[in-house]
Amino acid sequence: MKNYTPEEIQAMRRLERTTKSTVMKRKYLSICLHMEGYTKKRIAEIVGINEITAGIYVNTYKALGIDGLIPKQSPGRPRRLTDEQEKKLYVTISEKTPDEVGFDGVMNWTAKIACGWVHREFGVKFSSNGMRDLFHRLNLSYTRPTYVLAKADPKKQEQFVEDFEALKKTTE
Repeated sequence: MKNYTPEEIQAMRRLERTTKSTVMKRKYLSICLHMEGYTKKRIAEIVGINEITAGIYVNTYKALGIDGLIPKQSPGRPRRLTDEQEKKLYVTISEKTPDEVGFDGVMNWTAKIACGWVHREFGVKFSSNGMRDLFHRLNLSYTRPTYVLAKADPKKQEQFVEDFEALKKTTE
């Protein structure tokens, strides 16, 4: 077993005290205890981990140093569309209406309509939630359309509101 200097042990203790990550705190503490001469079994008991895990931490530290203890970024699930397909989707949604790409009578993009277009164009199925996640990743805002009648008669609108309020009172 290698003999560690008091400075090396102090540096590891400092890392253990200053990190906010509980996982890294556990790893640093395990290495501190190893540096102080504890066995892997005793380290596991003190830290509250499996003996095999304690051994992995110690062996990783011996082989790769502190950098070996830092967890790698998880790759996650692979994307379902290629970069080119995502660009085509972005351009289509931002520059065309569903009516222009074959969805007759539909003027606003919804997640469900976009799912249908992606399935038709690329043969890839998405759920509505998955499509909304893709919208978010592509910086496309997802909002519900509101309808405003630009040439509506204000007097007719006012009359409608009055009639509607009267109707609400009769149902209460």
